[in-house]
Amino acid sequence: MPRTLLATVCALALPTLAAAETLTLYTSQPNADAQKTVDAFMAANPGIEVDWVRDGTTKLMARLTAEIEAGAAQPDVLLIADTVTLEGMAQAGHLAAYASPESAAYDSALYSAEGYYHSTKLITTGIVYNTGADSVPTSWADLAKPEMAGLVAMPSPLYSGAALIHLATLTETDGLGWDYYVDLAGNKTQAEGGNGGTFKAVASGEKPYGVLVDFMALRAKAEGSPVEFVFPEEGVSYVTEPVAILSTADNMDAAQKFVDFLLSEAGQQLVVEMGYIPARNGMPSPEGFPSRDEITLMDFDPAKALADTEANKNRFAEIFGVE
Repeated sequence: MPRTLLATVCALALPTLAAAETLTLYTSQPNADAQKTVDAFMAANPGIEVDWVRDGTTKLMARLTAEIEAGAAQPDVLLIADTVTLEGMAQAGHLAAYASPESAAYDSALYSAEGYYHSTKLITTGIVYNTGADSVPTSWADLAKPEMAGLVAMPSPLYSGAALIHLATLTETDGLGWDYYVDLAGNKTQAEGGNGGTFKAVASGEKPYGVLVDFMALRAKAEGSPVEFVFPEEGVSYVTEPVAILSTADNMDAAQKFVDFLLSEAGQQLVVEMGYIPARNGMPSPEGFPSRDEITLMDFDPAKALADTEANKNRFAEIFGVE
């Protein structure tokens, strides 16, 4: 048999191996969490490989902006810190709408009505206090009382994205508003840096009370740190690490599967195992966290927060006397 004919027969006799699809992800998750997320997704979707890039949201967005301007956006999907950033991307036409069937298990406030982004977890901001503190606050209003003068620390919204979302939430809440921040400033509340600095101030006893993201306090408490965490009676602000598909995605089918996986029960169980509150209704919370239905989420409008970003920063700086 001629060699060319033999080669053809052999080729036809071998099973056809489908080439793996490749999905490109940009994420601000911690490295360990990102690896777990990618590994779990690929295990559930063995025909898809994931290339991923990890950095802080600000740096990732700077990189992506440069790529978009050059007409060479690399990622298929984004998994980054907050909905405000993705709202800006959606308004600029950079995101693809996708109505995931899994979104039916989520509060409507946790995803874009058009399907441009979907929340994957809840990182709430509440009150942390040192176990040696004289009293236990139960509300946001408690932190502005005269007896709290000089005793409260909080991250600055000029530095922390979660703190900026917290400010946008509370200033739009009846009974708090900008007057609340005026009262905090008048009370000599320390507003500096990010959540890490606030936690250290409270855990060390330098400041008995603080405004902090939930997991930082609850994980430290479980490890023996002298802190307790309060979910205030008015409710909590939150960031949600949303996922979104780029309008320029090369692999739209795999990108949609990635979104569906993160929102599924399996994807949300992964969130619980990482030590975060799941965004999906009906899921258990990590040990030491309140159940999902015990947490009151304050009203938040990402589009308004986006529009008000610079005005909010400027007003805060004026109130707190920041140059």
